[in-house]
Amino acid sequence: MKTTSLTGFGSIRSPIKIYIANRPPIDNYPTMQELRGMLPGEIDHIVRHTSNHWRKVFNVYAKFLFDWQAQTSNNVLTRWQDYREQALFQDNSVASLLFTPPQFDDATARFHIVAGKTYAASLNPPPLVWIDQYFALNREHQLIVSPYPDYRQLSNDRIMTLITLMKSVANPT
Repeated sequence: MKTTSLTGFGSIRSPIKIYIANRPPIDNYPTMQELRGMLPGEIDHIVRHTSNHWRKVFNVYAKFLFDWQAQTSNNVLTRWQDYREQALFQDNSVASLLFTPPQFDDATARFHIVAGKTYAASLNPPPLVWIDQYFALNREHQLIVSPYPDYRQLSNDRIMTLITLMKSVANPT
């Protein structure tokens, strides 16, 4: 797959690339054509001017990435809420939220996480091994299909499963 431009929030250098099928339906987000870090207060702006859906997306990903960093690095933040406001999808973030399809030739990506089975199927992914009814994996491309970032679909228990899968991809044995 040839590299094209990425669109979304975060940094090209983020090792965790998260792909989502939709965009915030306000301002210039529907036509956005760049990858950039979120600005201070931008999450709050999106949440205030859209449905509850985007609040859930940002909260679930903040919980996930806070837990990931708590297990794999020296995270100085003590609450996922602080992580959401101070680090989530910013220029120096460990993760990017992308509105474009996965690019498996991206040398900066350690993980490609696709949000939801339906979106994953629409991307015509490389062959996947379904781990259970919620998660699929392609180790060669460091690709994980994950439940959609909603409290019921990507629950706290499933966040832990996602982190375990990421660790298995990062350290295959």
